[in-house]
Amino acid sequence: MNEQLTILLVVIPLICAPITAIFKQHTIAWAMTLVVSIACFVLSGIILADVIDGKHVIYELGGWRPPWGIEYKIDSLNAFVSLIVSGIAVLTSIFTFRSVPSEINSGQVGLFYAAFQLCLLGLLGIALTGDIFNLFVFLEISSLSSYALISMGKKRQALTASFAYLILGTIGATFFLIGVGFLYAASGSLNIADIANRFGTFEDMQLVVTAFIFILLGVALKAAIFPLHSWLPNAYGFAPSCVSIFLSATATKVSIYVLLRVLYDLYPVDYWKEILIPQLLLVLGCVGVIYGSVRAWQQLEIKRLLAFSSVAQIGYIIIGIALLSETGLTASVLHLFNHALIKATLFIGAGILVYRANSTTLSELRGFGASMPWTFAAMVFAGLSLIGVPGTVGFVTKWYLLEAAVEQSKWIVVGAIVIGSVFAIAYVWKIVEALYFNSKRKVHVQNVISGDVNVVKASKSMGLALGLGAFSCLYFGLFTDIPFNAANAVAKALLGS
Repeated sequence: MNEQLTILLVVIPLICAPITAIFKQHTIAWAMTLVVSIACFVLSGIILADVIDGKHVIYELGGWRPPWGIEYKIDSLNAFVSLIVSGIAVLTSIFTFRSVPSEINSGQVGLFYAAFQLCLLGLLGIALTGDIFNLFVFLEISSLSSYALISMGKKRQALTASFAYLILGTIGATFFLIGVGFLYAASGSLNIADIANRFGTFEDMQLVVTAFIFILLGVALKAAIFPLHSWLPNAYGFAPSCVSIFLSATATKVSIYVLLRVLYDLYPVDYWKEILIPQLLLVLGCVGVIYGSVRAWQQLEIKRLLAFSSVAQIGYIIIGIALLSETGLTASVLHLFNHALIKATLFIGAGILVYRANSTTLSELRGFGASMPWTFAAMVFAGLSLIGVPGTVGFVTKWYLLEAAVEQSKWIVVGAIVIGSVFAIAYVWKIVEALYFNSKRKVHVQNVISGDVNVVKASKSMGLALGLGAFSCLYFGLFTDIPFNAANAVAKALLGS
């Protein structure tokens, strides 16, 4: 039965997206998107429960046996990633009920929700497929819909950010596709498991290492791994609020999932250890943590601050992958989940600011925390998670990451994590200081006269989304068994493969 459920994760949004595009009435389009997101979330939970013990679920499209046909092969890793993506889609869908009418032109509402569902389809498809060319197809579906979603923002900068993302995303996709072509020329197959099983028969070919380099570069650009991150700050900073929430929590995480598949399932670990990839990833991860944290501290606008923070958080994930240990890999996979919760919650808070005050610039929001106590309490708690304060989800990840680094006496890594955490305190404090400790200054925001009724109250749907995000940061920081067991099962499976 679960074999049929896997294909439904792709089929449901694929069928509903064009239907949603027909409707111009916001309520109907929103309701369809929410139902699609909840359905995918429930299906992902059922599938994860079925494969968490090491079982595989395989679905052969059209009845064609691999390697000739396209195969969906579900294990604990892609089921875990699917749960993250669909869970964030539910949170985002709840938030969009009030944010989309205020940030998207009324004539584009149906198209916006259709693009959102297509983006969800692409990200879930990437996680499910066991065919590397089919993975590229879904990667492009998610990317093209992301470009459209970002460009639909009312700010003119959104078009520029979308265009820059399109150019760099196309370059990354081109590198990835060239690598896939080289690998197909060497192996004669596109099925990931088939290529891995026969890798010894063609590993000495020059095409194989060339394919690896091209694929790695393409994935690194899509995942915004330092120094290939330049598209990310503007894309997240100028996109509509709900798009920033969804993409910040899912897009780079799914790209890192692809990186894990390439490094542990497609190519043998010993193969890429010989060409010093772990050392390279470790250096890029450490530099990315420090660079992203420093740049976040320099920002004067909350959404760009959070965007640069994502560069640092991706660095933590890369460090865990590069350590090549069960503890380090567990920390990386766990941070895919934890960071998705943290960043979604923070961007929901930023989205409420946009809805209420039409700005996320710190200098324009001084003292605004007094009129939004619950919103900023949730944002501060998510900020503490970003720092890694005990009792939050961020602490769990950093603890295991530090443990993995100490196990291997990687003191430079320990130093990078500590420096990144110190700067995280600094940039989270910038938000707290501006919003809480400048209350004597009269609030003045762009296009809104202070005290005017246009400084509106946040809706219940926005509050619900923020509350769910903040509660998740607390709950999974205190009760870590479910995400940790899932991440540890994934780490064991990857190292065993």
